Amino acid sequence: MLIRKADSNDLNILLPLSPQAIYDGTLGEVMPSSEKVESLVQPLLDKGGFYFIVEEKAEIIGWVLVGTTKDQFTEKPIGFIYELYIRQQDRGKGYSKRLMNTAIEHFQQEGHAEVRLSAKVENPAVRMYENMGFATRTVSMSLNLK
Repeated sequence: MLIRKADSNDLNILLPLSPQAIYDGTLGEVMPSSEKVESLVQPLLDKGGFYFIVEEKAEIIGWVLVGTTKDQFTEKPIGFIYELYIRQQDRGKGYSKRLMNTAIEHFQQEGHAEVRLSAKVENPAVRMYENMGFATRTVSMSLNLK
C-alpha cells in the first residue's frame, strides 16, 4: 500500500470517479454531473487543495481531498477534509483511516489547530470519524416540504 499526493495524471482518473464518491457520500441522494464536480473541485485545487491517494499495485483504491478554509466567524484558517472515498470492493480494510491519518498529519505539519469535515448523519463513516476524535460541532437541519 502506498499513500501519496496525487499528480495531474491522477486527476484524470479521480475527477471522473468523483460523481460516484459524492453519490455514495450522500447515501444515494445526489449524483452530480462531471461538470458539477469539476465546478466544485477546481476552485479548491486552485486555492491549494489537493488529493492524497491510496494505491495497491499501482491501482488507485481511494482518496481524500484536503484543503484550507477559514472559520466563518473567527476567520482563523482551518484544515478541511472535503471528500473521502474508497472503492466499494475495498471498504472495511482500513484504507479510510490511513488516508484520514495522512490528512491529519499534513494539517498538523502545516500548523493548523483544527480539522473539520462534513458528513451526512447516516453515513457509516461518521463512526470512524468519531473514533478518530472528531466531535459534532454544529448541526445542520432540514425540513422536507414535499
